[in-house]
Amino acid sequence: MRNVEDYYPAKGRVIFHIDMNAFYCSVHEAEEPHKYKNKPTAVAGSVELRKGVIVTCSYAARQLGISTGMLVSQALKICPDLIVIAPNFHLYRQYSKAFMNIAYGYTPLLQAVSIDECYLDITGSKQFGTPLEIAKEIQERIMTELGLPCSIGIAPNKLLAKMGSDMKKPNGITVVRIRDVPKLLWDRPCGEMYGIGRKTAEKLQKMGIYTLGQLAGTDERVLSERFGVMGLWMKQAAYGLDDSPVKEEQGKNKSVGHTTTLPRDISSMEDVSRVMLNLADQVARRLRRQQMMAQTIQITIRTPDMKTITRSQTLDRVTENMDDIYREACKLYRRHWKEDRPVRLLGITLQNLVPKEESALQLDLFDYEKQPKKEQLTKAMDMLRDKFGENAVLTAGMLGDDPSTLIRNHKIRGTSLQTDFLREKREE
Repeated sequence: MRNVEDYYPAKGRVIFHIDMNAFYCSVHEAEEPHKYKNKPTAVAGSVELRKGVIVTCSYAARQLGISTGMLVSQALKICPDLIVIAPNFHLYRQYSKAFMNIAYGYTPLLQAVSIDECYLDITGSKQFGTPLEIAKEIQERIMTELGLPCSIGIAPNKLLAKMGSDMKKPNGITVVRIRDVPKLLWDRPCGEMYGIGRKTAEKLQKMGIYTLGQLAGTDERVLSERFGVMGLWMKQAAYGLDDSPVKEEQGKNKSVGHTTTLPRDISSMEDVSRVMLNLADQVARRLRRQQMMAQTIQITIRTPDMKTITRSQTLDRVTENMDDIYREACKLYRRHWKEDRPVRLLGITLQNLVPKEESALQLDLFDYEKQPKKEQLTKAMDMLRDKFGENAVLTAGMLGDDPSTLIRNHKIRGTSLQTDFLREKREE
C-alpha cells in the first residue's frame, strides 16, 4: 500500500514554482476562444500607432519567430495575420487572483513574485497527496476552471523549482532533485541560471567559465575575489543549493508606485505637470486604500533611448495627500531635469510607508484647523470614486489626450510588478 509520507523528505522542503504560460495572451484566449484560440496573437502597449513593443505573444506566434520585445511593425512583417491585442490589466488581475486562490487552497505558504508566477511551499501539505499529484491537480484545475496553461517546477528549493518550471512549456511539470543537477544543468550556459544576468555571464566568460559545470568546478576563492558574496552564491547555485524561504506576503507594501509610458516624447512642463498630476492622484488613492502614509516621494524618468534615472525627496512629515505628492514630484522634476530634454516615461513611487494609525501628523498652526476639513473632502471624493468609478471626480488639470489620463482605467493600467491587489484579496 502506498505511503504518501515516503514522497516527502524527512528533512528539507518541497517547493513549487508555478509559471503561467504566455499569461496575457492566454487570458484573452480564455475569455474569447472563438477569436483567439490557437491563433498567433500578441499583447502590445501601443496597438494603434504600430510603434508599440510586444509584451508577450502566444505559442502559435512564437513558432513563427515572433518574440517578446519585438516592435509590432516588425512582428507584422513576419506574420501579417498576427492579431495584436490592447492590454487589459483589470482582466489580468482578475485571472491572477483566481489562479493564486486555487494554489492557496493547498498551502498558506504562497509567495507571489509577479502577476503571473508564484512559489508554494507544500512541505506540510501531505494530506493532499504526493507532490506530483498536487502539482497535476493544481495544473488541471487552473486549466479546467480558468482555461489557462501553466508550467510547474517541483524541487527542494526555490532556485531549482524556478529552473524546473522553465524546462517544459507550455503546460509541463518538471521534477528537479539535487542529484539531477549535474545531468540537467551543468552543460548549460551560465546565463541560463536564474539570478545570473547577462553582464555577470560575460564576466564569467572572460574568466573562461562558460557552463554551469565549469562554474561548479571553479575555486570558491577565485569567485569570491572577483564577485564577492555573489561569487559564493553562484558556486552554490551551480550545485543547485538555495536556502531562501517562501515568504508569505502578509505585510503591507513597502512602497506604492505607478509609471506610465508615453506614445510620444514630451518635454514641456505643461505636459509633464499633467502626467504627474494623474500619477499623484492614483498613487495617493492606492496609499489611502492600504491605510498608509508616506514620507518619501520618488520620481522615475526614462529617456527615449531607454536610460532611466530616479530622484527622491524625504518630507518633514508623512502624507497621504495628492497635492503634497504632486507638488513634490514637480519640484524634483524641475530640480533634476531640463525642460527642453525629452522624456518617454514618468513615474511616482511613495516610500517610507507607515500605518496611518501609527503616524503622528506634524501639523503647523495653519494646517491644524484645515486638516479635518481636508480629510473629510478626501474621504468624500474617495467614496464617490469607489462607487461610481475613478473618473467620477476629476480636476481640470487631469484632462488631456495622453496615456496618463487613462491611468484610472483599470483595463489598461498596471504592470506585472504591482501585486498589491493580491494582498487586498486576502485582506477582504
